[in-house]
Amino acid sequence: MQNNHLQPVTAARALVVCIGNELVADDAVGHAVFTQLAELGLPGNVRLEYCGVGGIALLELLTGQEELMIVVDAVQLGDPIGTVRLWSWDELPVLEGGSAISAHGIGLKDTLVIGRTLYPERMPRQILLVGVEGRCFDQLGSAMSPEVAAAVPLAVAAICKELNLTLLPNQAGDQP
Repeated sequence: MQNNHLQPVTAARALVVCIGNELVADDAVGHAVFTQLAELGLPGNVRLEYCGVGGIALLELLTGQEELMIVVDAVQLGDPIGTVRLWSWDELPVLEGGSAISAHGIGLKDTLVIGRTLYPERMPRQILLVGVEGRCFDQLGSAMSPEVAAAVPLAVAAICKELNLTLLPNQAGDQP
């Protein structure tokens, strides 16, 4: 396995929140992304958090110093299983019935509207969702589907790109 480290290209105070239940099939993708990002060792200007459930709990993580918040979660929007998509706050999909996407109670978009109303001083200027399309969200103890597991490095790469970070090979080698 190749050892990598992250090198910041530009700096911006950011919060990455990975959501999901590590014990429930495809919902575990948030925890898997969290684990990979933690192993990479993000720079000091990026705070990484794991949140077993999203919703209002996200607001408790905000300090008012973040310029960017990236939320990572499994989604079910009809894309092929394992598809990784990035949405800005304005682009967040809304499901029938008006509730924004979430498998964790109150939807992400609803949570952000509440946060902007109650705590405008704490809300980041930019909010992104990295969503990984899943299929199984009700099987306690089941592993992630192979397609979702294969998407974890793609989600990590998308996050690094948004943070303006470059994955670099370790100085010790592994390069051809």
